[in-house]
Amino acid sequence: MPYQELADEIVEGVGGKANIISVIHCATRLRFKLKQPGKAQTAALKNNPGIIMVVESGGQYQVVIGNHVGEVYQQVASRHGLENDNSDRADAPKQTLFARFIDLVSGIFTPFIGVMIASGIIKGLLALALVLGVMHQESGSYKLLFVSSDGLFYFLPILLGYSASKKFGGNPFVGMAIAAALVHPLILTALEQQQQGENLRFFGIPLEIINYSSSVIPIIFASWVASLVERVVHPRSPGAVRNFTTPLLCLIITVPLTFLAIGPAATWLSRMLAEGYLWIYSLSPTIAGAVMGAIWQVCVIFGLHWGLVPIMLNNLTNFGHDTLLPLLMPAVLGQAGATLGVMLRTHEAKVKAMAGSAFSASIFGITEPAVYGITLPNRRPFIFGCIGGALGAAILGFWHTTIYSFGFPSIFTFIQVVPPSGIDASVYASFAGAIVALLFATVATWLFGLPTPAPVVETAPTAAGDASPVRKQTVFSPISGKVMALDSIKDETFASGLLGKGVAIVPDNGRVVSPIDGVVSSFFRTHHAIGLTADDGAEVLIHVGLDTVKLDGKFFTPHVAVDDVVKVGDLLLEFDLSAIQAAGYDLTTPVVVSNSDEFIDVLSLQPSTVTACAPLLSAVK
Repeated sequence: MPYQELADEIVEGVGGKANIISVIHCATRLRFKLKQPGKAQTAALKNNPGIIMVVESGGQYQVVIGNHVGEVYQQVASRHGLENDNSDRADAPKQTLFARFIDLVSGIFTPFIGVMIASGIIKGLLALALVLGVMHQESGSYKLLFVSSDGLFYFLPILLGYSASKKFGGNPFVGMAIAAALVHPLILTALEQQQQGENLRFFGIPLEIINYSSSVIPIIFASWVASLVERVVHPRSPGAVRNFTTPLLCLIITVPLTFLAIGPAATWLSRMLAEGYLWIYSLSPTIAGAVMGAIWQVCVIFGLHWGLVPIMLNNLTNFGHDTLLPLLMPAVLGQAGATLGVMLRTHEAKVKAMAGSAFSASIFGITEPAVYGITLPNRRPFIFGCIGGALGAAILGFWHTTIYSFGFPSIFTFIQVVPPSGIDASVYASFAGAIVALLFATVATWLFGLPTPAPVVETAPTAAGDASPVRKQTVFSPISGKVMALDSIKDETFASGLLGKGVAIVPDNGRVVSPIDGVVSSFFRTHHAIGLTADDGAEVLIHVGLDTVKLDGKFFTPHVAVDDVVKVGDLLLEFDLSAIQAAGYDLTTPVVVSNSDEFIDVLSLQPSTVTACAPLLSAVK
């Protein structure tokens, strides 16, 4: 098989099978839960030609593969026996509440997200066919295609019952049985009788019957409760009969409880979420669009976009339409435009080929190859893509563009925003917003996205008769300690080079001195980071520790202020190294040239360790 070797290299790179708790995949990435993330060889994985990027976020170790991630996952799972999700193992590391939420949502929806998107696209095509008069609702062709697109959404609780129960560690078929009860025809009949004043009762207790077809939240809560019941019942049942007594008690307990309490409470919660989103959106759809268009790709980088999926589905369930998903389409096309701008501007054949391939994937909604391979490493194209996304999404928000079936933002979104009443201004706005996002990002990237190589500066010949073809600016080390490659640190923003090229230092003392002759241009209120501008133009950022902003200045003592003139070796700040480490913070300190795009390259001069005031970086101009 073509992906066997890559699968083996990935498993080895994440620390081996023994270090893997579970693995699932989404549209472009493998999502691992690792016992000890520190055992993973991140730098080696990033250098693997079959891997686009590695991201640690939401409690997951994410290996971005691209469109063939499904084939790679099959090889990883089959060759190493990783088909089962063991995320509830006792040796699983503790996660933050937010990380657990992201992991839960991605684990529940990932298995069938592809077929959901396909069904949504079919629905969009049918809506367009009706508007254009190509098909009629009463025709057999329309009805057959409609049930092929609507069947999954109508019986969505059954699919969720399977995946949610599996994620919670319960019997997935029990989850499906509970969901089937929720959408059973007898319940729909009871709903009609309830509307006529005839209430259904359970041993004398009146039931509030609700239409659970296409619902999301009720079955997830019900599956969780069933998994809790199973954990209590299963070990206490006799071995000879537990295979049916455990599901028996789960169904007898959970199904009535769902109709009596879980379902109504979860339905109320889903309505509150939907109304809450609608209230926020109604405050200013234009601003909502600009914000979502700007941050969507940032969420994708860290895998946090899964947190928005339940909101979109919940809106579709409660209102029959959604205004959140359309706002994301310009963000996707903004990155596509930035990638196209790079392809048109660059003279490097390899980069041009990569950008062309990434652009093709981007317009169909797969932006990871473009972001990780093209726009993010060059910084400006990524920013221009986000700005284009904000401008385009603001247009969609202003015109209240709405989607009527589920999907992921791509060019297919155009057919899914066609309302049942026919094409209106909101549909035209979707095209206008997309064009603005695409064109702005393309043109801005073509004009300003890539650095212009500095002209060669000839100097007087040296004694040996040689001439120096470039100018070099030296940045000295602000701190003593161990030198690390920037892409190996546990902060994706710095590791990706988004804030500039440079290195990281693990300090061995608590003194930070000036690495340049220049001026203090910025000093964070929390005193954990300082920016300096050198007399020769280099802008240097020193960020003491990772996430140390949360200390709010505790353990840091500043010795300079903004606009102070400094020389190499002048004391900038001091910090209590032992106290910060005892508080649980990583003191790895990135030192970057934040205007790296104005230089040909920024090179490290120290391979392993460095002392303060020793040459650290060379900015070539």
